Amino acid sequence: MTSILAFLFVLGVLIFVHELGHFMMARRIGVRVLTFSLGFGPKILSFRRGDTEYCVSAIPLGGYVKMAGETVEDTRTGSSDEFLSKSKWQRFQVLVMGPVMNLALAVVVMALVLMQGAQMPAFDDHPVIVGAVAAGSPAEAAGIQPGDRIVAVGEREVSTWSQFYLETTIRANRPSRLVVERDGKRLERTVTPVPVDRFESGATGLLPVTYPQIETLQSGQPAEQSGFQKGDVVLGISGMPDLKASPQELGEISRTTVDRDLAAHAANLTRANVIQAIQGSEGQPLTFDILRQGNRLSITVVPQMNDGLMRIGAGIAPLEFKMEDLGPVEAFNRSLRQNWEWTTLIFRTLGGLFTRETSVKQLMGPVAIADLSGTAAQQDTWIPLFTLMAMISLNLGLLNLMPIPVLDGGHIAILALEGVSRRDFSIKVKEKMLLAGFVLLLMLMVTVIYNDLMRIQWIERLVPWR
Repeated sequence: MTSILAFLFVLGVLIFVHELGHFMMARRIGVRVLTFSLGFGPKILSFRRGDTEYCVSAIPLGGYVKMAGETVEDTRTGSSDEFLSKSKWQRFQVLVMGPVMNLALAVVVMALVLMQGAQMPAFDDHPVIVGAVAAGSPAEAAGIQPGDRIVAVGEREVSTWSQFYLETTIRANRPSRLVVERDGKRLERTVTPVPVDRFESGATGLLPVTYPQIETLQSGQPAEQSGFQKGDVVLGISGMPDLKASPQELGEISRTTVDRDLAAHAANLTRANVIQAIQGSEGQPLTFDILRQGNRLSITVVPQMNDGLMRIGAGIAPLEFKMEDLGPVEAFNRSLRQNWEWTTLIFRTLGGLFTRETSVKQLMGPVAIADLSGTAAQQDTWIPLFTLMAMISLNLGLLNLMPIPVLDGGHIAILALEGVSRRDFSIKVKEKMLLAGFVLLLMLMVTVIYNDLMRIQWIERLVPWR
């Protein structure tokens, strides 16, 4: 039920904003709007104000704005308030405003999310220096080692982990050339990312240099009483090899170069190993080596028995996160950059479908979106759901701008072709264009719905060729 309600909320907002764009521009240039509907099919609720009927219809998978004299099949009087009585430039403005509103919504919503505090892995904007290589992974098979630096994937240079994951996520089951820096030399390795999760995201098994971080503290428990603070980064613990680097050197870890000993130390100092050390302490004092705001400190804590296990009363995250408090201007600028990165990924994914660089299985449809909406809605805050809304709004806006007949972009393309040829196409020509667009859109819908259904385990088990 949560998934359905969250899906309807997200879809309802996106459709309303999209159709509102068409509606507002139509009214602005003097086009009479007959109907503003959320959904298709039988009308559930409706009321009339002026010339326009506003309604909610039974099938919530879209919406529409019906304008007077919108198509050549409509009864037309030649009145100046009919859509086809307007110039091509004016009609273009009406058609483009729906997608533009979705793009604007994506930027605004993401900016609001970022203003709440942008939490992200600390390594996201660090150079791609390998901290660990997962056992049995494609990267291990290719001979990549901790301390190596990845500078390119395929023909594209990567300067951060964020860019690296962007490039490899879309390359599941596709052999990919990695350019590796090792001991001052450049090497080339071929890695085939393996598909993981329901969306067949490509994974190489390469991990950044990370350290566990104190995420939460329980009041009155040993960790809080000993002086731990939320955000402390664990660099070492008694019983494990010490990390000899200075705070200045630690600040450069993952930013420029990594000594192989430091990479090996980070790979050994995992969340699981820290918890194991605490639980195996038998109540003896443990000394933690931590990094706090660039300063290196030592804190001694005595674990206590709680629910049959030795604990210190702290939640430990497997990697370091950083929180950035952004003002409105910086949040807006960051939102623009984030949406641009998403746009790049969308076009790379679509382009990869034709070059066979991207698997068609990575396409998502309404079932997957509903599932993601439900998962996001179940989080403790509204941020994941609104982040998802921004991403889907961007996708919807870009999809509708594509030159596929039936979509807004298709109608814009027909207007452009008529403008270039300086004549209006006949009804038969337009019908053929719309039919071709409908077939293409139908094939896309079948593909994404099939992908969605195959992500449901019990349905996948019923399909003999899976």
